[in-house]
Amino acid sequence: MNAMIVERPGMLSTLQDSGRLGHQQYGVSVNGPMDEWSHRLANALVGNDEDAAVLECTLTGPRVVFAENTLVALCGARMRITANGQPLPQDRAVLLRRGTVLDVGERLEGARLYLAVRGGFAPAPVLGSRSTNIRAGFGGYQGRALKRGDRVPVGRAARELPILPIEKLMVQSGMPVVHADTVDVAPPGPRESDASDASQAIRFVRGPHWPAFAPAAHEQLTSLPYTVTQQSDRMGARLRGEALKLSAPLELVSEATAFGTIQVPPDGQPIVLMADRQSAGGYPKIAYVASADLPLLAQAMPGDALQFTGIEQADAELAWRGVEDRLHEIRQAAARVLRP
Repeated sequence: MNAMIVERPGMLSTLQDSGRLGHQQYGVSVNGPMDEWSHRLANALVGNDEDAAVLECTLTGPRVVFAENTLVALCGARMRITANGQPLPQDRAVLLRRGTVLDVGERLEGARLYLAVRGGFAPAPVLGSRSTNIRAGFGGYQGRALKRGDRVPVGRAARELPILPIEKLMVQSGMPVVHADTVDVAPPGPRESDASDASQAIRFVRGPHWPAFAPAAHEQLTSLPYTVTQQSDRMGARLRGEALKLSAPLELVSEATAFGTIQVPPDGQPIVLMADRQSAGGYPKIAYVASADLPLLAQAMPGDALQFTGIEQADAELAWRGVEDRLHEIRQAAARVLRP
């Protein structure tokens, strides 16, 4: 069976599929990718099902080799990537000959890169998912981030296809790396309402406790920048800015949480709950980040200033529909590139 052998693991490299769903009532986190767009894009480029497990690499990437010829794609954060010392493109399917050294080096932009392999990474699933739950120590590869010397199993493609055109080219040429044709992977087009200096504003819909916050807090959240702090992680993006204050003290019963929930603890500094969020929380929920914009937050670095803008629920749903439609187009284009 094919395997990825880890020569250098990177800062935090964990296996993530689409998440561990259906267990939050028992206190089990969903996990899954921080940047769902990049996760799904990488899988599309190599012809995987959307929920195949990929390697999420935070801030720095790994150096690895594969035991067999392997089709890979790297999406998300921009990093310096080489194969046997030669530059390797991102957002494109690439076939690596077995033993070729894939080295993900210096981070250039963004926070998280996703490495997909055809067939997906294939450790045994736990509670129906291969996502890594580091805090609980299960899922992924032995419930932890990768270490030097790990041999991570790679599965077979869900849909067995004839030999790919680039596989034939590799055999004929003897080259260690063969690139598939490029696919347009641009995300959904710019929003008509965006100003040129606010195109990366993160959209949100009002949360159930929006009315409990003072009018000044509403104005602050939509007009002032909030900075990502060093305390941010896969559980939550902790932000620093003007304190968001309630109109009056508020006591709440803990409620279920969702990816993108903006909670406000007593100090008034908002926390956006992310992939490894707890299953329930009792802080006031001023808003929810629109799902289409969560990848922007996932790629934000400590020190980055974020701007928020409010939209209606219907607009958030249309934005997500745009993401789904664009990914469908990319999957179809990638399938044509890989088709014999």
